[in-house]
Amino acid sequence: MLFNSFEFIFFFLPITLVVYFFLGRRHLHQMAMAWLVAASLFFYGWWNPAYLGLLIGSILFNFAFGAALARHAGRRRGRALLVIGIAANLGVLGYFKYANFFLENVNLLTGAHWQFAAVILPLGISFITFQKIAYLVDAWQGKTREYDFLHFCLFVTFFPQLIAGPIVHHRDVMPQFAQRSLHVFHHENIAVGLSIFIIGLFKKVVIADHLAQFATPIFTAAAGGTTLTFFEAWTGALAYTFQLYFDFSGYSDMAIGLARLFGVKLPLNFHSPYKAESIIDFWRRWHMTLSRFLRDYLYIPLGGNRKGESRRYLNLFLTMLLGGLWHGAAWTFVIWGALHGFYLLVNHAWRLLLEKTGFDTLSTRLAYRVAAWLLTFVAVVVGWVYFRASDAQTALAMVRSMSGLQGVDMTHAFANGFIEHGKALPWVMVAALLAWFAPNTQQLFASQAPALEKVAPARIGWVPSTRWALGVAVLALVSLYHMNRVSEFLYFQF
Repeated sequence: MLFNSFEFIFFFLPITLVVYFFLGRRHLHQMAMAWLVAASLFFYGWWNPAYLGLLIGSILFNFAFGAALARHAGRRRGRALLVIGIAANLGVLGYFKYANFFLENVNLLTGAHWQFAAVILPLGISFITFQKIAYLVDAWQGKTREYDFLHFCLFVTFFPQLIAGPIVHHRDVMPQFAQRSLHVFHHENIAVGLSIFIIGLFKKVVIADHLAQFATPIFTAAAGGTTLTFFEAWTGALAYTFQLYFDFSGYSDMAIGLARLFGVKLPLNFHSPYKAESIIDFWRRWHMTLSRFLRDYLYIPLGGNRKGESRRYLNLFLTMLLGGLWHGAAWTFVIWGALHGFYLLVNHAWRLLLEKTGFDTLSTRLAYRVAAWLLTFVAVVVGWVYFRASDAQTALAMVRSMSGLQGVDMTHAFANGFIEHGKALPWVMVAALLAWFAPNTQQLFASQAPALEKVAPARIGWVPSTRWALGVAVLALVSLYHMNRVSEFLYFQF
C-alpha cells in the first residue's frame, strides 16, 4: 500500500487511527499496541501477502537472538551468536536482492547458463535488514535491555518507516513505545502530523511525479542508443536530480508526519542536502540514518580513522562502495558508490591540505562557499546519472553529452522531440529554487519538534492558525487532484 494512494489516505489511515485511540482511551494499552502491529502487518501484506511469513519469521528469529545476545553481551559465545545472526539476515537479503545479479556475472565470465527462478524483491527488505543487524550488534555490546516482545514487533513493523526508512535505531523508538501517554489523543499531534504529511504528499505527487515526465523519456532515449544534445542530457539529469530529491524528501516528510499522528517521533533522514557545500556535508544531510548506519556498523568496525590516513581513505572508499551496492544489484550502483567514495577521499584530502597550509579560513569566504556548493552539486548530479541509468553504457553516454563531447548547439537542442523545452525548464527551475533557498519542512515545524533531532527554525514557521490550515488544505486538494495514477516512491526499489 502506498502513502500516496486513496486506499491509504481515506481508509487505512483513518481506521487505524480511530481504533488505536479508542483502545488507548479505554486504557487498553497492550491492545492498542497489538492493533498497531496488526495494522502494520496488513499494510505490508497489501503488496504481497506471501511475504508476511518472511517478515514474521524474521521478527521471531531476531527477537530470540537479541535476547540471547543480551545475556551473553561481550562474551565469546555471544560473538558466535552475533556472527550467526548477522549471517542469517544477510543471507536472506543476499538471496532476494543479489542472487540473480551474482549468477548473471558468473554466467558472463564463465559462459555458463545457471539461473534461479524469478525472485521478487520483498519491499523494505534492505531497510529492515539493516535495522535488525544494528539491533543484534547493540544487544551483543550491551546497549539494549530486555524489551517487551510486542514493542519489538512494533519497532520492526511500524508502518510509517517500514518500507523505506528511516533506518530506526532501537533507542530511537523503543522507549517511546513504553510510554502510556503515547496512546492518548492529542490535537497538536494530529495537526502537526497531518500538515507534515500533506506537504510531503505535495512534494511527491505534484513536484516529483511531474519532473519524472521529463527525466524518464530522456534516460529511455539514451538507453536506446540515441545521441542526446548537450541541453537534452542536462535537462534529463537535472529533472531526475530534483525528482529524486522531492520524491525522497516527500517520503521522509510523510513518514515523520504519519508517526507524529500516533505520538511517535522518528529520526531525521533528510535535511536540505542540495545546500551542502561539500560531499562530506552532503552525506550528513542525505539519507542521514543510512549514513550513520554505514559509519557505526561498517566504517568504524573496518578501523575507521584509527590506523592512519591511508587506511582511513581505504575504509571510506569501501564503505561507500558497499553503500552503493546496498542500493541495488547492478554495476551502476557500484559505480555510483565508487564515485562518492572517490569524492569523499578528495574532500578529506583537500581539507587536510588547507589545514596544513593555513588556508582553512578560505571556507568562510562567500566566493569560496559558492564555488564549493556549485562543485558539490555538479558532482552529485553526475553521480545521479549512474544511479538512474539502466546500465553503465547509458550513463557514460549521458555524461559525454553533458560534458559537451557530443557538441553544444542551441539550434539542435531538443531536436529529438523527447520533451518540450518550454515545459521542462519552469519545473526544473522552480524545483531548484525550492531545494536551494526554501526552508525545509523540519525548519518550518521546528517549534513543534517533529523529529528526534532539533534543527534551526525558519524565519516563518508553522503555527496552529487559520492561515496555515487554509494553506495546507490547498496543498491537500491540489495533491488529491494529481493522484490519478499509481506512482511508487523511488526508494521503494531499494
